Amino acid sequence: MTVLDADRVKCVVWDLDGTLWDDIAVESPTDELPVPRPEMLAAIDALAARGVLSSIASRSAPAVLDRLAAGRPEVRERFLAPQVSWQDKSESLRRIAKDLGIAVDALVLVDDSPYERAEVEALLPVVRTLAPEDVPALLAAFEGREVTPESRARVGRYRTEEARRAEGERFQGSREEFLSWCAMRLTVGAATPDEIPRALELAARTHRLNSSGLTPDRLRELVGSDGRELYTARMTDRFGSYGVIGAALVDRTAPGTWSVPLLALSCRVAGRGAAAAFLFWLMGRARRAGAEEFRVTLRPTDANLEMRILLRQAGLRRVDDSRVDDSRVDDAPGTGADSAVLGRPLHGDLPKPPPYLHVSDREDAEA
Repeated sequence: MTVLDADRVKCVVWDLDGTLWDDIAVESPTDELPVPRPEMLAAIDALAARGVLSSIASRSAPAVLDRLAAGRPEVRERFLAPQVSWQDKSESLRRIAKDLGIAVDALVLVDDSPYERAEVEALLPVVRTLAPEDVPALLAAFEGREVTPESRARVGRYRTEEARRAEGERFQGSREEFLSWCAMRLTVGAATPDEIPRALELAARTHRLNSSGLTPDRLRELVGSDGRELYTARMTDRFGSYGVIGAALVDRTAPGTWSVPLLALSCRVAGRGAAAAFLFWLMGRARRAGAEEFRVTLRPTDANLEMRILLRQAGLRRVDDSRVDDSRVDDAPGTGADSAVLGRPLHGDLPKPPPYLHVSDREDAEA
C-alpha cells in the first residue's frame, strides 16, 4: 500500500461479506447475521475518534441492512448513509458522497474483492481502494495528527445531519421555508486560541468551499504575523450545533484594503447560505474598519466551483493581471502561478445574507 493522504479522507466505506464479517449474509439459514470481525469494529471506532466517518457499500439484498438494524443496532449505528443493494460499488460510492455532502475523492473503499476494487478504480479513479489487510496501514496514516474537538464530534454531527435531511424530506413547503423553520444562526468573530486548530483543519480538509488552498503550515505562520487576523464562524439550528464551520484569514497590511488569503467553510453547510453570509459579514466588518476595498485570493480547482460562483455573485472581479505574491499564499510549487486576486470596492450597498439565516457578531451574541 502506498502512502495515504489522511487529510483528504473524510469517510471510509466498508464492504460487508468477507470484509466486515467472514461469511455471506444472504446465505445464512436464519435471519441471524454473521458476527463482525472485532478488529474491523475497532478500526471503525478508532477512525470515528479522529473524525473519520464510516459507511457501507455492499452488493447484497437490501434486507441485510434491515436485519443489521434489528439484530445488531450497536453495529448499524456506526455507519452513515449505508448502501446495500445489487448496484455497482461505484454507484454506491457516488450516492454515499452525495448523501454526506462530501466529494467522492474524500472516500476510501475497503473491500476484499479484487473485482469490486478494480470496478471502482476504473470508474472512480479518485477513490482510494484497500483490501482488508491494508486496514492497519490505513490507521497508521492518521497517527500523530492533531485531533480537534470538532473532529471528535464530527460523527455525531453527521448523525444530526441525517435527522435534518429526513425532516427536510417530510417538510411540507419550499426549501427556503424549511431553512427558515430550521432557525439557523451564524455567529462570527475573531478566532479564539482554541479555535485555531479547527481553522487549520478547515484549511487542510475543505475543498468545495475553499478559496485558495492555503496549507495549515502556511496559515499557522500567517496567523502569528503582524497585520493579519483570523476570523471564525459558528452555526446552530433547532437540531443542534454545527460547531466551527468557517475560517477566514484577513490581511490588513495594505492601507485601505482588507485582503483574504483564505476563506474556507465546511461542506456540511453547503447550500444553506452560510458561505455567503460569512463572506458578506467580512465585507461589512472591513467597511466598518475603514477599508475601501475588499479582496480575496482565488485559486480555481475542480472542486471549488461553488466558491468561485459565490465570489462572482458578491461582485468580486480580478483586480489586475499580476499573479499572487507567494508571501500571501501557500509556497507549495505551482500555487502562486495559478492564483489570482479578486476585489471590489466597499462603497454603496453591500450584499445581504439570505433572510432565513440570522447573522450576528460573536461579541454581541455572548453579551
